[in-house]
Amino acid sequence: MTTLAASGYAPVNGLEMYYELYGPDTGTPLLLLHGGLFNIDLQFGPLLPGLSEGRRVIATDFQGHGRTNDADRPLSTAGLTADVVGLLAHLGVEQVDVFGYSIGGAVALNLAVEHPELVRRAIISSVAFDPSGDRGSENAEAVVEMSVDMIAGTPMEADYRAKSPHPDRLQTLLDKLGSYGPGEDGWSEDAIRGIAAPTLFTVGDSDMVRLEHAIRFLQLRGGDVNGDFEGVPVSQLAVLPGTTHFGGLANPSLVLEIVRPFLDAAESTSWGTEHGG
Repeated sequence: MTTLAASGYAPVNGLEMYYELYGPDTGTPLLLLHGGLFNIDLQFGPLLPGLSEGRRVIATDFQGHGRTNDADRPLSTAGLTADVVGLLAHLGVEQVDVFGYSIGGAVALNLAVEHPELVRRAIISSVAFDPSGDRGSENAEAVVEMSVDMIAGTPMEADYRAKSPHPDRLQTLLDKLGSYGPGEDGWSEDAIRGIAAPTLFTVGDSDMVRLEHAIRFLQLRGGDVNGDFEGVPVSQLAVLPGTTHFGGLANPSLVLEIVRPFLDAAESTSWGTEHGG
């Protein structure tokens, strides 16, 4: 049973940004950031009981998603990041753990790079830090060509029409998602290496993100070492078996088994700080 502690709308950058709060108001809150065409419920609903046990969870709907209105601007990592920063300021939250998936993973990563003071720990899921890390063009082409007819009868269509303040603008959202990727340059290896917060990178073994790219992320964070002799780095990698990009969080028990120990780990100096990153 998941108990909603509070919900509301934050006036942020021309949006009325919808958010929900779960769990006790103790410790560092966990911020949840969903992927494109998803929302709080569709992406994290089955995970909320386990994630909010013993901790405050902040979940939000991005621009044009769920209960948050759209605005006259494109969707971009920088813009969505600015919205999240505004939401945290509105809530008076000075630091969070963040768990972002796909587009939400890009925003979580950008928060860790550009706003290190806001992020204690970061879970980056199913997103490449550089466009070369994507497996191929199939996913991008599918998103570019997506139409309302193509998703008719899906939970994404039903949820959008049920929750959106403008339920007749689904094609507008699809068009904005279709133009999201071009112009997104990602982050340099130095930027990834220099992230102060411990990171957990998760990827499906059949994801759109290449496995070698996920390993490179781990290496930049101080991982891929002989831990018996060198110690286990605070940053980690998890590869979910039998998992695609679309179904990346579809096994809640497995995700919780991986995510919760990372969030609950004892405080330690981050790899980047230890190595002058």
